[in-house]
Amino acid sequence: MFESLSDKLQGVFSRLRGKGKLTEQNVNEALREVRMALLEADVNYKVVKDFIARIRERAIGEEVLESLTPVQMVVKIVNEELVNLLGGANERLQFAPRPPTVVMLCGLQGAGKTTTCAKLAYWLRRQGRNPLLVACDIYRPAAVRQLETLGEQLKMPVFKKEDGSAPPRIATEAITHANRTGCDVVLLDTAGRLHIDEAMMRELEEIKRLAAPTEILLVVDAMTGQDAVNFATEFHLALAVDGFIMTKMDGDARGGAALSIRQVTGAPIKFIAIGEKIEALESFHPDRMASRILGMGDMLSLIEKASEQIDAKKAMEMEKRLRENRFDLNDFLDQLQQMRRMGPLDQLIGMIPGMSSMKGVQVDERQLARQEALVRSMTNEERGDPSILNGSRKKRIAMGSGVSVQDINQFLRSFEQMRQMIRQVTGGKGKLGKKKQRMHLPF
Repeated sequence: MFESLSDKLQGVFSRLRGKGKLTEQNVNEALREVRMALLEADVNYKVVKDFIARIRERAIGEEVLESLTPVQMVVKIVNEELVNLLGGANERLQFAPRPPTVVMLCGLQGAGKTTTCAKLAYWLRRQGRNPLLVACDIYRPAAVRQLETLGEQLKMPVFKKEDGSAPPRIATEAITHANRTGCDVVLLDTAGRLHIDEAMMRELEEIKRLAAPTEILLVVDAMTGQDAVNFATEFHLALAVDGFIMTKMDGDARGGAALSIRQVTGAPIKFIAIGEKIEALESFHPDRMASRILGMGDMLSLIEKASEQIDAKKAMEMEKRLRENRFDLNDFLDQLQQMRRMGPLDQLIGMIPGMSSMKGVQVDERQLARQEALVRSMTNEERGDPSILNGSRKKRIAMGSGVSVQDINQFLRSFEQMRQMIRQVTGGKGKLGKKKQRMHLPF
């Protein structure tokens, strides 16, 4: 989402580095470019004005102009102010002192509220919680069925009423049901509208009064730009929301809503959704997002993703196989699957410091899918020893995976080159160097 803004900001800093010693004029020119980049990213005008004023106040002074590395100081100031703009610190979900914790999700239709409800349930289960999904949207056709389907996929309970009960009553009965069944978090999937109306707000206010939610989270479509900020402000005034969940953060919109919403409303972003998969929901960390926008990567999030998806026991087994030069196509397939579970590869590469600015780096997910199909079309014996692959075997694999024999030959050459590289790393003696001993290669 922030790719265009990130490119422009990095361009500004690159031009500053060519100046050597900075002058006040240099800084002012750079800030004009930063201002235009933020406005083009659809960031609220007042937010941009205040943001630039704070940076100018700090950047045009002895601290920067007399620094031995003035550009680094400017980047540091922009980074710190961007973190403040996004909310400063990570705002955690609050839990009730006595369960169940009631979380009320609200928002307009089309923001992905029901799917987000399921994603949040999945996130909560990974935190050791036992959530109950509650179908309070009785107006949108198939909304209840959608939540039921998601609940079935997650093997989580879904509370619904089919007797014509109003949403406020459904919410209160769901809390009673949660107490009886041992669910410690109740997620209320409330009804949305195409636009804010009086009836909608009255119903949400009644649910809030009767259910007394611990948290009210507004689901916001990040791709709607300033419209999202405007309706978020109206919701906040009516309900005093505790935070936002920004959806569709993997989209190609300009991202101004995410940069404006905290400053305009005063409420924090608590989660961001970065894909369609059920696990594609992350806690929002302002410092990590600022780092991504400025092209500095986000190693902490990358490490967290890896720790969630990579099996520690398998990692140790893989390390042993690497040391003993026994890496084969079964290992390749296993590593490929673990890597793909971590998320889209272009997002992962963007988290590595310095990689976001490397324009030549392109990841073809389809190529990886073809390679996986190719390896899966082999027998276990062939994966264990690719040297036995003769012409007839390759023709059979080509037929089974939808690739050509030439593709298979090219893949096997690349795989052998990778194995040779591993042998060089291990020194061919079954021992990794000191710096390589904890290496885990997600091929």
